[in-house]
Amino acid sequence: MSEIRIDQATYSVLSALPMGWVGEIVEDELVASPRPLASQARAAFMLGVELREQIDRRQGGNGRWCLLRAPELHLGRDVMVPDLAGWRRERVAEPPEPDAPFLTLTPDWVCEVVSPVTVALDRVRKLPLYAQHGVSHAWFIDPEARTLEVFQRLKRGWLFSACYEGDAVVRAEPFTHVQLELSSLWLPSEADVPTVRAVAR
Repeated sequence: MSEIRIDQATYSVLSALPMGWVGEIVEDELVASPRPLASQARAAFMLGVELREQIDRRQGGNGRWCLLRAPELHLGRDVMVPDLAGWRRERVAEPPEPDAPFLTLTPDWVCEVVSPVTVALDRVRKLPLYAQHGVSHAWFIDPEARTLEVFQRLKRGWLFSACYEGDAVVRAEPFTHVQLELSSLWLPSEADVPTVRAVAR
């Protein structure tokens, strides 16, 4: 069986996108998404922090996962960039090379932080491809709705496992040993910001 290769002409266009744009190749089509909104960036960053603090061996965790922020994945003919991805440590004997431009090993878990601009791409087009390539678990975080949706792959496709919202404290597959406070992912609302009052002198 011949190896499936990414179209190099399309990939060269992807590589030439202006800074701040995220390029992906989805079913042989080049798709470019703008820089994440502040609410997306906050959610992705804080989720990485929360998981790392409880998973990373250097932080006292069990070290069973290798997590990466926005890795470029080359899976068959598809090039996809989830907001976060994780591999079970038994599948990754050594950490990725520091200068590796992309990864070809299918992750066990992906997380997409959606926005009104990316939600259709993430849900309708990329989610089925993640299943086809063997991803076991997928999360969708919506900072605007303040929700976390959890999916698990079965033989027939994705099973919607759970939805958490607001300030819930959750233990979600595949990180059931991790206690995650959703409130840490959201940008503070106006009600959360303390009022600073000037003191007359």
